[in-house]
Amino acid sequence: MEYGLLIIFYYGILHAFGPDHLTAIADFSIGRSRRKTLMITAGFAIAHGFSLFLFAKILQSFDLSETILGYGDIIASSIIVGIGVYLMYMVLTNRIQLKKHQHDDGKTHVHIWFGKEHQHNNNYDKSVFASAISMGVLMGIGGVRGMLITLAAISGQAVSLWMVLSFSLGVLLVFMIFGLFIAYINTNLLTNQTNVRRVFSVAGITSIAVGLNMLYGSF
Repeated sequence: MEYGLLIIFYYGILHAFGPDHLTAIADFSIGRSRRKTLMITAGFAIAHGFSLFLFAKILQSFDLSETILGYGDIIASSIIVGIGVYLMYMVLTNRIQLKKHQHDDGKTHVHIWFGKEHQHNNNYDKSVFASAISMGVLMGIGGVRGMLITLAAISGQAVSLWMVLSFSLGVLLVFMIFGLFIAYINTNLLTNQTNVRRVFSVAGITSIAVGLNMLYGSF
């Protein structure tokens, strides 16, 4: 059983490398502080794992159609496309702002925000965190049937809580490493307006491409 859990943990790692997952994390965390980036990444990962477990238990008792489960993928794909369009709109209309200032310890702090004026808006940060969690849940709903089939094939038995936890830990590991990578980009590349426009443009174009590809595969 322990050997089987290791295989499932490895499968969770492979699952996490899906371009839709990584794109969603990048969309919500690009341009944010290291702490907020890791909070968003962890929230997405935990919500994704929780929804996979919850719907796995539901599917063990009820036979839901592929159409119902497919709605999760369609909604998540549409949101990813929408975020990409939004990011490109912000870039093209010069609504992504950057400002530098120094703290008392001499360290330079870079602050990035959307809009024409510099306004601290804690409610906006909370809404982004909530949106990342919601996206994790939606992607969990869409991918749960494929996960169940794969886990059952690997283990040769019904899906258990330990199997789902092993899978979720593999997903969490990759997500957190990718979150650290995004945090590195935020800290080391987003230091001037030109780089900000380039990075957000790449994020927007990638998001649109990945979302449209997911939508195409859903039909």
